[in-house]
Amino acid sequence: MLLMASSGFGIVQMAEAHPGSFWETIRTQFEHKAWQGISLWDLIQPSFMFMVGVAVPLSCAKRREAGQGFLGMAWHALTRSVLLILIAVVLSTKAADKQTTWIFTNVLAQIGLGYFFLFIIAGLGWEYMTAGVIALLAGYTAFFAMHPLPTPEQFASIQGIKVPAEGILQGWFGHWSIHFNAAAHFDRWFLNLLPQAQAFTYNAGGYQTLNFVPALATMLGGALTGRFLMRSPLEARSKCARLLVAGVILIFLGTIVDIVALPAVKRIWTPSWAILSGGWVLLMLSAFYWLVEIAGFRRLVFPLVVVGMNSITIYVLHSLCAGWIRDSLHKHLPPAAFPTEWLPVIDRCGVLLVLWLICWWLYKQKAFLRL
Repeated sequence: MLLMASSGFGIVQMAEAHPGSFWETIRTQFEHKAWQGISLWDLIQPSFMFMVGVAVPLSCAKRREAGQGFLGMAWHALTRSVLLILIAVVLSTKAADKQTTWIFTNVLAQIGLGYFFLFIIAGLGWEYMTAGVIALLAGYTAFFAMHPLPTPEQFASIQGIKVPAEGILQGWFGHWSIHFNAAAHFDRWFLNLLPQAQAFTYNAGGYQTLNFVPALATMLGGALTGRFLMRSPLEARSKCARLLVAGVILIFLGTIVDIVALPAVKRIWTPSWAILSGGWVLLMLSAFYWLVEIAGFRRLVFPLVVVGMNSITIYVLHSLCAGWIRDSLHKHLPPAAFPTEWLPVIDRCGVLLVLWLICWWLYKQKAFLRL
C-alpha cells in the first residue's frame, strides 16, 4: 500500500528527465512490465491479494471464538465481496462524465470477485485449498490454450490503441498475447451485456475481468500460508526457514514454466505469473517475519502497521484525492519547497506523507475502516 500510494516516488518521471542517470537504472522496478516479465511494481497487487488470503484463516478463527457460525461468516464474506466490487466500480467511474463504468480489473474488484470462493474453499481444509490451487491454474491454462491463436490481421484491426510489441507473442505463447486471448474475448462478450457509454472493445493495458480466477489461486496460497503460521507447532525460526525455502522453490518453478511452457504475464495473471509472484511474496513475507517475530524489530515496521490497519482507506484516498492533495500542497507551501529538478519526487512523496499522516491519526483514534 505504501508503494502504491507513493505513485512510484516520481522515479519514472526523473528517469525521463535524466536519461542515462541512476534514475534510469532503477526505473524498470517502478513501472509495470509492458507484458511478459516481472518488476517490483508488478508485485504490489499479488502481495495485497496474498495477504488477503493469509488473513482469512486468522479472521475465521477469531469469529468462531466469538461464537459466530458458518452462515454468519458466509454472509459477512458475501457482503464484503459485493462491497469491494462496488467500491472498485465507483473508483473506476471517477473520470466518467455521465454513467457508471462497469469494469472489474481494479484490484478491489478482483479481490471481491474471488473472496467468497476463497472463504468457502479455505473453510474446507488445506487439502481442498491445495487441490483448488492446482485445479484453478491447470483449468485456466487449458482455457487459454483452447482459444484460437490470434492473427496479424486482428492486431492490425485495432484502432486508437497502441499495441506493445512485447504483447504480441509467437508460437504456442501466442495464446497469451495481448487483446486476443481467451479472457479478452470473454470481456468483449460479458462487459457489453452491461450498460456502457460506448461498446467495450479492448482494455488498453490488456487487463481482464477473468484475472480473478488465477488470482484466486494466489489468495488460496495466502490462506494456506496463514493456516501454516497459525497452526504449525514449529518454532518461529523453522517457520521462517520454510517460508524462505517455499519462496525459492516457487520462483525457480515459475521461472522455468515462464521460459518453456507459458509466459509469466501479470496483466492477464497467467498461471506461471501466479507461481512466480507467489514465490517473491513468500520471500518478502519471510523477511518481514524474521524482522518482527525473530529479531523483534517491531518499532521499525510501525509505519507499515499504521497503513496496514487502514489499507482500504489509503487505497481509496489515493485513488480519489492524490491530485487534490498535490495541488493543495503547492497552494499552501512556498515555491522554494518545490525545486524544479526534484519536483516529481517531492510531489509524490508529499502526497504519500499526507496520506500516511491521515492513517496515523486514524490509528491513534483507533478508527479503522473494515468491510
